[in-house]
Amino acid sequence: MNRTGRQSLGMLEDSDDDPMNGVANLFDAAMVFAIALLLALVLSYNIPELLTPEASVTIVKNPGDPNMQIIIKEMDQIQILNMTDKIAGGQGTKMGTAYKLENGMVVYVPENATAEAA
Repeated sequence: MNRTGRQSLGMLEDSDDDPMNGVANLFDAAMVFAIALLLALVLSYNIPELLTPEASVTIVKNPGDPNMQIIIKEMDQIQILNMTDKIAGGQGTKMGTAYKLENGMVVYVPENATAEAA
């Protein structure tokens, strides 16, 4: 009986069963999961332009509210514009006309385009 006891003890010493082996790669798995969630969020909003460095996109958060924000991504730069109570003023020139169609689309017609068509 001593011999079998020693053999079983020897087998326990030689085994590589470390209790931390199961959680050693937990951080890597969590990072892969977080990246997958980020990609799913971007793709669910149909804005893959946020992931491409050459693309430009503008997002308006809370349109018309006092806490409205405009997020502009141009290439690799991101700019956030917050709504303020300040009113802009100054001199300028008319650039064209915007028309709202029956289906809700807004069409911008530059001023030079109407003169050239006539």
